[in-house]
Amino acid sequence: MKKVFIASLLSIGLVFPVQAKDIVDTAVGAGTFKTLAAALGAAGLVETLKGKGPFTVFAPTDEAFAKIPKADLDALLKDKKKLAAVLTYHVVAGKVMAADVKAGMVKTVQGSELTISTTNGVMVDKAKVIKTDIVADNGVIHVIELPSDKPCIFYLKIRPSIILIESNAL
Repeated sequence: MKKVFIASLLSIGLVFPVQAKDIVDTAVGAGTFKTLAAALGAAGLVETLKGKGPFTVFAPTDEAFAKIPKADLDALLKDKKKLAAVLTYHVVAGKVMAADVKAGMVKTVQGSELTISTTNGVMVDKAKVIKTDIVADNGVIHVIELPSDKPCIFYLKIRPSIILIESNAL
């Protein structure tokens, strides 16, 4: 009887495989990336980050987004082009696990480069990586914390055919 029960459970597992979680579902499931998830939706990037990938996402939490003045965040959320540029600046093609991180410049999906330093822990530009290797089926999320002593306002400068992102907090 036990063998039949175990065999039945195994066959159910084969018929109904466990649903895999992509970057977006993993972020939503964590419960601390609600603002990021809303921003991804507003920018039209949900399907992209649900795609095959692989992606490495340096993700600010809701707490980090709370450091952005509300008026600035609201304005950014309403500007789909700028929002997409800011969000894709935090995404790198490929699955880069913490053990594989090396200091230097890394090209983002947005097209600009961000600076990775490893001197005092891992820093992405001026944001500290506080949690690593949140694995998803199509990549990995590393959580970033923005400095509390500086306002987190993103500035976008448009130069000929290239959007460069500057921030006094990142």
